[in-house]
Amino acid sequence: MSDPIKLLVADDHPVVRDGLSSMFARDPEFTVVGEAADGAEAVRLAEALGPDVILMDLRMAGMDGVTAIGELARRGVPARVLVLTTYDTDSHVLPAIEAGATGYLLKDAPRDELLRAVRAAARGEVALSPSVAARLMSRLRAPAPSTGPLSRRELEVLRLVAAGHTNREAAARLFITEATVKTHLLNIYAKLDVNDRAAAVAEGYNRGLLAPERP
Repeated sequence: MSDPIKLLVADDHPVVRDGLSSMFARDPEFTVVGEAADGAEAVRLAEALGPDVILMDLRMAGMDGVTAIGELARRGVPARVLVLTTYDTDSHVLPAIEAGATGYLLKDAPRDELLRAVRAAARGEVALSPSVAARLMSRLRAPAPSTGPLSRRELEVLRLVAAGHTNREAAARLFITEATVKTHLLNIYAKLDVNDRAAAVAEGYNRGLLAPERP
């Protein structure tokens, strides 16, 4: 018999954490190694406890889920992250997956679906709720927006990136969330037909969207 899947539960609602921990504790295939109340604690516990899978909420006080997922990737933590949230809009799904989430599930998912998703995540497989999978497929099938002009907000984000600001700094200056900045960047990349920040800035200058600094 294989070892149980080690699970870390990250959610800022104690009742939700207790419910998830109790559900998985009843199944010998899983063992809950820890619980976190926010993203920062999830990162700390993931490094200390070495879980196989982290169930990660997105909206949490302090460090949010998307930021935590990115921080786990930056630190090289090998745990798979399965997002478990109530939100399935593009502004939530895309930043989480871009940050490195292995799967994305909604909190109203049936117990059996959640168990299957955690097993799949532990194997390194993608696990998506049907509504999220349909949303991603619709985006893939949508006409490429590369010829569309950048919106006013996208131009603001591009200018801040060109000035050397981080996503967090741009979010603070524009009074929006860091996840929203990342979503704007994804749209900018698609419209400019580039893959990263440096290329977006270069193409912005090339297209005259950005003005060279005067000496």
